[in-house]
Amino acid sequence: MSGQRLQAEAEPELAPAPLSVRGGGHDRAGRVFRWLATGSGVLILAVLAAVAGFLLLEAWPALSASREDLAAISWIPDDGSLLGYVGPLVFGTVLAAILALLLAVPVAIGIALFISHYAPRRLADVLGYLVDLLAAIPSVVYGLWGGLWLAPKLQGVWGWLSDNLGFIPLFEGPAATPPRVMMTVGVVLAVMILPIVTAVSREVFLQTPRLHEEAALALGATRWEMVRMAVLPFGRSGVISASMLGLGRALGETMAVLMILSPGLTYSWALLMAGRHQTIAANIALQFPEANPLGVSALIATGLALFVITLLVNMAARWVVSRRAAFSGAN
Repeated sequence: MSGQRLQAEAEPELAPAPLSVRGGGHDRAGRVFRWLATGSGVLILAVLAAVAGFLLLEAWPALSASREDLAAISWIPDDGSLLGYVGPLVFGTVLAAILALLLAVPVAIGIALFISHYAPRRLADVLGYLVDLLAAIPSVVYGLWGGLWLAPKLQGVWGWLSDNLGFIPLFEGPAATPPRVMMTVGVVLAVMILPIVTAVSREVFLQTPRLHEEAALALGATRWEMVRMAVLPFGRSGVISASMLGLGRALGETMAVLMILSPGLTYSWALLMAGRHQTIAANIALQFPEANPLGVSALIATGLALFVITLLVNMAARWVVSRRAAFSGAN
């Protein structure tokens, strides 16, 4: 018996067979999945390149046309300058998107924190459902709501701002009646992007490590101090990403802006005056039905400018998120 025990102890234990030996099917499935994932990534890049190529190809007749040919288009400035036409549209598009972002992000962060850390569970579930429901409302409904109901309600507010803060260029008056102005558009766009920013921020705040929160509370922090020291630093990069998603929608919004804003092609900071601003997407929808071939090319050129703006915004967002990720508390 002792000899058998010594022989068993002397025999080395067999190592488990590698995955490729134990089951070739698992290895094949992994390779298939890897190639599918790689193909999906390449497909996205190919679609993006195809869109950019289409816009550049279709916009080339307008980019290479003479000033005399462009001046024949009714909505192009009399000097026939394509840059003079695209510039105010880019200015109006960026102004509307930034205004919406400034109005929506603080409110969205507050709602997300209330749902994730303050509201009772049942109330949080109901509020989360209602916020998500706002994202399903079509933009044309927001346009009708903003133009027919909200704009008249804001008439007194914009008039007060113009009368009391008119020395500030943003609130320079007199305020337009009815208020189909950039400030009204900014409010409507803020409501439209609010669900996106809120939903993403809420999910990021809920991912805060429980130990971080409990450690802050154990050190005597109040609930607000715990949110400020543990939750907000952890979710900073996620909030930035959510804001960029909302900014992307605000940049490309069409129908709501078209149904509310009184258009104009100027570089103006007066948010309460009508006939001063226009966005690229709304202008394309407005002018496309009556455009001749060169006019369509000019409109596609403005679409190319919007494509470049959106690409730059997303690249900037990725850069900001990558720089802040190391300080977010996630590491």
